[in-house]
Amino acid sequence: MLITAFTILGIAVLLGSVLAVLYMREGAAAPSWRLAALHGLIAIGGLGCLGLALRGPPRGLDQGAGSFGMIAAVLVALAAVVGFALFSARLRKRRLSGTLIGIHATLAISGFVVLIAYVMA
Repeated sequence: MLITAFTILGIAVLLGSVLAVLYMREGAAAPSWRLAALHGLIAIGGLGCLGLALRGPPRGLDQGAGSFGMIAAVLVALAAVVGFALFSARLRKRRLSGTLIGIHATLAISGFVVLIAYVMA
């Protein structure tokens, strides 16, 4: 289940990268809200799988990485909260805050990097 969560969240990270590139292109229209919704749904699915995987036996205790799974889950959950705020602003046709996008990306990527360390432990 942990590998499934890792794969799903990896897909969400790639889709988020595409959204970031589309958003930063000068003169281009904002990315479709449907693409953002797909990104969010995939990420929430990955977070759910990660939550299920963390219910299993602990791993990485001998390497000191026993809490990495929970840390990754908290970071991804915080990114989901910020992402929901971004999505709701997008649906209300407001300009997305670059600061919020940066916070969302930082939380999500940090969570994914910690998850990589947890999977490799």
